[in-house]
Amino acid sequence: MTQRSPISKPPAGAAERIYDELLVTMIWAGDRRAMDRLAARWQPRLIRTASRYLGSGQDANAAVQEAWISILKGIHGLKDPARFAAWAYGILRRRCADMIRKATNRRSVQIELADGDSSEVTKPLDGVAIRVAFNALPADQRFAAHLFFVEGLTLAEISEAQEVPLGTAKSRLFHARRQLKTALSDPPPGDDQ
Repeated sequence: MTQRSPISKPPAGAAERIYDELLVTMIWAGDRRAMDRLAARWQPRLIRTASRYLGSGQDANAAVQEAWISILKGIHGLKDPARFAAWAYGILRRRCADMIRKATNRRSVQIELADGDSSEVTKPLDGVAIRVAFNALPADQRFAAHLFFVEGLTLAEISEAQEVPLGTAKSRLFHARRQLKTALSDPPPGDDQ
């Protein structure tokens, strides 16, 4: 009598990814409701990612709207529906980078203000400390860390989304982790405990 191997639990998010693949396939077949469902599922993720990348909710909304235009125009050219997540984040990254290039002066003022605010915090809450630490990362590292920790993308998907070699994606994530660990392990100023 042979012993059956236990059924392994699918990886976290596998069902969601399969559902996204199904929606993309349905869009290819002309189902307009599938695009509405896909947009409803992905809008919060893209907004969250763009907000983390740009640091501004208004800019994030504009970048996501531009990304959706590109996604809608190009979805029929997507060769593999399983690559939708990396493809969509890649489009979003390019739209965010365009916005950063267009608003360099305004953006540098926002960064200076954010840096000034973070030094005045004497005992930040965990969520605030994490946001401050994330905002201190260089943009490419912040985007890679967000895709990995928040969105759950694999290194290969991050590499594809950022249009960089796998080694570069690993390096960005490694440096982001190291900087986040340092920033979050240092005691806040004025905390004598």
